[in-house]
Amino acid sequence: MNVKQGSTTFLKVIIFLIGIAVFALCIYWLPEIAIRDAKAHPWDYSLYPILGFAYGYCIAFSVALYQVFKLLTYIEKNNAFSQLSLKSLKVIKKSALTTIFFIVLGIIYLKVLSKVTGDDPAGPISLSLMVILATSIITAIVDVLQKLLKNLLDTKPEND
Repeated sequence: MNVKQGSTTFLKVIIFLIGIAVFALCIYWLPEIAIRDAKAHPWDYSLYPILGFAYGYCIAFSVALYQVFKLLTYIEKNNAFSQLSLKSLKVIKKSALTTIFFIVLGIIYLKVLSKVTGDDPAGPISLSLMVILATSIITAIVDVLQKLLKNLLDTKPEND
């Protein structure tokens, strides 16, 4: 096993573990939160839009993780500079933008809910803004990689 394959295998294991954590969040913790809130507040449905945004975020994040896993597989097979890699980068970028969209929807909902209930949503909103910043940085990096790969693939047939 060479260094490149060892590094990609390590990254694949990390991606897999993150995927298991996201799956556990969607299957165990989010429904548990909904059940606990429904028992505590039987006529209050204000948590359900947040759960919808959380599930949308988890699905988009899972799609991005899967595409990163596929991209690492292409790198292992010396197929990093291909149309398949370019397609994976496009899907990763779209998934990242989708996660930002769901976070922004959640922030807007929290602001509206805070006006109705009088609660202070500063903590969740600041955490959400930090996640948006991190996701935006990743999206920018993926966009640069996508443009570089596209330029490389566009000029490749001319050099043959």
